[in-house]
Amino acid sequence: MAIRLGDDAPNFTAETTEGTINFHEWLGNGWGILFSHPKDYTPVCTTELGTVAKISPEFKKRGVKVIAVSVDPMDSHKGWINDINETQKTTMNYPIIADPDKKVATLYDMIHPNAIDNMTVRSVFIIGPDKKVKLTLTYPASCGRNFDELLRVIDSLQLTSKYKVATPANWKEGEDCIITPAVGDAEAQQLFPKGFTTVKPYLRYTPQPNR
Repeated sequence: MAIRLGDDAPNFTAETTEGTINFHEWLGNGWGILFSHPKDYTPVCTTELGTVAKISPEFKKRGVKVIAVSVDPMDSHKGWINDINETQKTTMNYPIIADPDKKVATLYDMIHPNAIDNMTVRSVFIIGPDKKVKLTLTYPASCGRNFDELLRVIDSLQLTSKYKVATPANWKEGEDCIITPAVGDAEAQQLFPKGFTTVKPYLRYTPQPNR
């Protein structure tokens, strides 16, 4: 069954390169990213895992845990990590799930029906502190994922989870945001003391609220 926005993120117990985890317990009360790889030693995924290791302070700053999954076994993962560290000039600093029985891949609907049997699609799941799925993305094998965009989405998700706002196209942290239509002008004046600008009756911008 496909995982949709707002669904509970399926829980599981799995072996990882940093030991056995219960996924929900490992997430704790924070945010998380689960992202899948079709197979160890794939070139695009090697660059992705290295990129995430390099920018891990950005995820930590936002209180986000990152974990990868591949259907290859643990011994393969350990060899791949050596290659990632060498070729990407970094040190892996987050776990990779070993999923040779495809339990996690099946739970998260990562096996495309027209794909080779052991190949997961390259999916991303952002999971909130309530253990619900907040974002899903699926990429083709030829296109590396944009982790700057994932950080931008996390900034938006965390902001909008606390305030009655939405973020406009190409929004970045610190920029003006949109007051949601459900908020009337009188309430908006109380909620957003920095003020707001009405572009159209349904479109009102306000400076980003203090976090």
